Amino acid sequence: MDSDERYRRLFRTALTIRLVEERIIELYPSDRIQSPVHLSIGQEAVAVGVCDALNADDLVFATYRSHGFYIAKGGPLDKMFAELYGRIGGVSKGKAGSMHLSAPEVGLMGSSAVVASSIPHAVGAALSFKRRGSSRVAVAVFGDGATEEGVYHESLNFAALMKVPVLFLCEDNGLAVHSFKNARQSYNLLEHAAIFGIESRRVDEGWDMLAIRQATLDALSVVRAGRPFVLEIATGRYKEHVGVGDDFHFGYRSAVDIDAWKARDPLLLDEKLVAELKPEIDREIAAAAAFAEKSPFPGRDELLTDII
Repeated sequence: MDSDERYRRLFRTALTIRLVEERIIELYPSDRIQSPVHLSIGQEAVAVGVCDALNADDLVFATYRSHGFYIAKGGPLDKMFAELYGRIGGVSKGKAGSMHLSAPEVGLMGSSAVVASSIPHAVGAALSFKRRGSSRVAVAVFGDGATEEGVYHESLNFAALMKVPVLFLCEDNGLAVHSFKNARQSYNLLEHAAIFGIESRRVDEGWDMLAIRQATLDALSVVRAGRPFVLEIATGRYKEHVGVGDDFHFGYRSAVDIDAWKARDPLLLDEKLVAELKPEIDREIAAAAAFAEKSPFPGRDELLTDII
């Protein structure tokens, strides 16, 4: 596959993520969507570049901001919309909502609303791969704020000690809700990883899907050899922490900072390709939303099912 064809394929996935979330923004005031949403607008390139570098049977353990990873890993749009609508046709029969999306059939394992909670799950999956002699890898996705949780440090130590094939993927948008990283952290993520003997890398071009894909492939060459790796990717969150609006009126950050990201955003710059791909994607989204509208709500008999 030549680079132009690959770019087009990645671009289409990224555009799908953005258009899906823009549709969510339109729907949200109607109360059709039955859960809070954490949008990944501005961060699409991370999910797209990383997932494209993975094999189909590799596993991703995501966060509550997981729409992008769900779509990039191949999760069906109709079941995603039905889940957001709280309908029985959703991936979790309408019980999980936006913050707990999963699609195990394509390798997206349970997302979680609890910060850092999916990190040890990825390490556990990687340990199972090692013990089975499998070539599969697990990816733990988290924000920079999750690295302040004790379980992150414990997971790094255990992964290094047991030499398991896990990729620790930090989406660094510099914020934990409204708090900047320099107010929260006295450490550098890559230097911290080195304490455990874990190789690491930072990618500052968080808008570049191809660069992220290549960086992930490079990291996976280490992981598939049986060693953990920390990959930190700088990115920009365009919307508020939770919800569908903007939050610049709070004064904790400036639109100027986000405008700098937008100035490099291919989904905004490549207007010709957007115009070419958008009609087909819009039809797919409309069909998914229509599926959600037609799907019934779960009945009382579903209340206590699927509980372990």
